Order: sequence, then structure tokens, then C-alpha cells
Amino acid sequence: MTPLLYIVLAAAGVFAVWFALNIYWRGLGAYRIHRAGPRPLRATAHRIWRDPSPEERLDAANGPAGGDGAPVPPFHFVEEHTTGSQPCVSVRDGRQRLWRVKWGNEVRSEAFAVRFAWACGYFAEVNYFVPAGRIHNIATLQRTHDCIDLRTGDFTEARFELDDTSVKKLFEEHSWQWDNNPFVGSAELSGLKIVVMLLSNWDTKDRRDVARGSNTAIFEHRLSSWRREARYLITDWGGSMGKWGSTIVTRGRWDVAGFEEQTPQFVTGTRDGMVLFGYAGQRTADVAHDIPVHHVQWFRPWLERVDETYLHDALVASGADENEATRFARAMRERIGQLTAIT
Repeated sequence: MTPLLYIVLAAAGVFAVWFALNIYWRGLGAYRIHRAGPRPLRATAHRIWRDPSPEERLDAANGPAGGDGAPVPPFHFVEEHTTGSQPCVSVRDGRQRLWRVKWGNEVRSEAFAVRFAWACGYFAEVNYFVPAGRIHNIATLQRTHDCIDLRTGDFTEARFELDDTSVKKLFEEHSWQWDNNPFVGSAELSGLKIVVMLLSNWDTKDRRDVARGSNTAIFEHRLSSWRREARYLITDWGGSMGKWGSTIVTRGRWDVAGFEEQTPQFVTGTRDGMVLFGYAGQRTADVAHDIPVHHVQWFRPWLERVDETYLHDALVASGADENEATRFARAMRERIGQLTAIT
């Protein structure tokens, strides 16, 4: 058997496995969605974007929660989570708020992405990058035993995400998908897609991918005794701030050199009134295609207010060193400049 034939057979084998896995995931996802039934939503209003008025102060350090939102020590252990791609525990802080604390290579990406999405008007979970701290009353740990000193409870470089129990959260089978939601065809949905691409967030799985884990969600907020609002958001931004890509070989996270390398290919042109992007991810067609130039024009004022100073400060608050913050902010403004140029 010739080497070429070996290569062809190996490639065919890889494709066959990939195809079979996709069929399995799709079938399992459809079954889980059917079994889950209709979404238990009581909301009368649905929103994916809020109007961040020009007067609203952009707080780079604290993001959506403002100056009073940061986690306050002492932190007390509640439980360890055994699911998810990264080690995670829940703690209560000094104000009795519940936080999900995560470690790993996604913490900086998530902290910054939330601050950027929120500054552009999109709903995002409250989170903070905490450089160091101590968790009291640690129990026996499994996945997080390398993240916390079991003798002292000390930890470094964690992402704290607020778990607001007053909000009804619909994940996984009851989440939403890019091609089927109340905002299809709207400028607001196009703006969220642009945010995803500006951040190079390749992990754009949605409700259709529930067998592998959906990264979209619907949070139902009670605004009054008679009024509830459903807010559509992305809940996992961990695949951001590196190289975009459709395979594990081509993509990354929190990689300033890779982010800079792809920046010149962010916008590749326009055709028939549509913007062409170089982006690739888990749902490339749903995210990068069919975004009209006039949607970019609508979104432009909100992008322009996110200046290089805000980006730099938000990156530092997310754990970036000075070199990373300067280079990431410059590359992000270059990407925004490409969008400005086509309008």
C-alpha cells in the first residue's frame, strides 16, 4: 500500500468519525429538546439589546454591576461543580451573595468579553477577575484540588460570576439559537454577531448543540408584580481573544499574537450590500453571513464610544498585563476601524 493511499484512508477515517459524531450529537440534541418540552417562560417582553445612552458611564473595572458589584471577602465554600470544561466551585461572599468561581485558560477572556459586550448594549452576566484570595471552610475537592491550597484556602487568578437567584435562568434545552429567535433579521442581532466576531469568539454553540453544551441562554427578569422580561444573552465567552477558527487546530483563546495576526482579515469586503468577514467558528454561517452594511451603520455609534482607553482599562481589570492590554486594545480598535471604513 502506497503512502498516498494511507493518507487518503486516514483522512476518510477521520471524516467518517466526524460525520458519525455530528449525526449522534444532532440526534441526541433533538431528543433532549423534544423531551424538555416548551420553555417555561412567562415574560411578555423579549429583548436582546438595551440602549446604553450616551450619558451612561462605562465602568471598565466593574462592568455591568457598577462600582458596588464586586465580590467582597470573606469567601465561604458552598460546593464544587463536577460539570463544565473548567474547574469550578460556588462560594458566598461577605454580603451573602452567591458566586461561581472558575479557574483555567478562559477566565481572562470571559471577564473582558462581558465588559465589551455590555459596553455595546448587550446583556451579560456579572463577573470579575480576582487576582488572589482565600476561601474558607474548604471541603474535599476533586476537579479544583490544584486551584485552591487545601491547607489555607488560598487561590490565584479566578473568575467570579454572580449567581443571582432572583433571576430565572433558562439554559441548554431552553436556550435560544442563532437562526430561530424573536430577533432574526434585526440590527440588534447583527450587532451581537459583530461583537462575537470582534472578540474572535469561536465557541458559538447554541440550542441545536445542546448535546455538547449550548452557550446561549434566556434570563427572565421580574420587573414588577405583573411584568416579566426575557433577556437573550451569551453565557460563555471563554473561546475569545485569540484566533478564530472552525477546528481545534486553528483556533485559540487569550492569545494576543494570534489576535493581531487575524485582525487584517477581520473585514474582507462587501458584496450586494452585505459585509464579508474573515471569521470562522462553530456556527460560521449563522454568525458571519448576511449582515447588511446598514446594520453596521446602526451599530457604529455604540462601537465608537468603546474607545482605546476603555478597552485598555477593561483588559487590565480582566487580568491582562500592560503589554497584552496595549496590543489587544490597539487590535480591537483596528477591527472597529475596518467596520467604520465600510460605512
